[in-house]
Amino acid sequence: MPAAARAAASAEIRSRLRDLDAIRHARALLAYASFGSEVQLDPLLRDAIERTVGVFLPWIERFSPPDLQMSRVKDLDRDLTPTSMGIREPDPRSRRPGRVDRLDVVIAPGVAFDLSGQRVGYGAGFYDRLLSRLRPGTPVIAVAFDVQVVDALPVEHHDVPVDAVVTETRTIVDPGRAALG
Repeated sequence: MPAAARAAASAEIRSRLRDLDAIRHARALLAYASFGSEVQLDPLLRDAIERTVGVFLPWIERFSPPDLQMSRVKDLDRDLTPTSMGIREPDPRSRRPGRVDRLDVVIAPGVAFDLSGQRVGYGAGFYDRLLSRLRPGTPVIAVAFDVQVVDALPVEHHDVPVDAVVTETRTIVDPGRAALG
């Protein structure tokens, strides 16, 4: 997608996210700092921070075995630093691991999604491991461009599906999963 199309689609996705009760009523949410061609969430995160929502962003704990952790951020400009790969993470000098069991909602990235909520990430399994530690019933909402949604994806035993996928034109909700409002 061209940059202008991604920016317009990201704005529509953020608008759809803001309309969901799970997002509007969240006191603590885990999202991600957009990288490369991912859906741009920064304006939504800045708004949440202004509303005093606890915004948590992930970082990779590089000890053995590597794992995905999360830390609260209060200022996207001051509290994040780019890794060697250019991915923005909470600054190692000030980050503290947060408690996954206290989240109200998760906004998850990915490479591809299907109509039943399966997701393909970047291949390391970090998000699947983190999502498996959530408090039961915590809604997980993926954001994606329409071109990232396919009819079906292969599933492995460790894959954790999402409850909904929000794109620029639709919100796909699995009726057997959490109510999002």
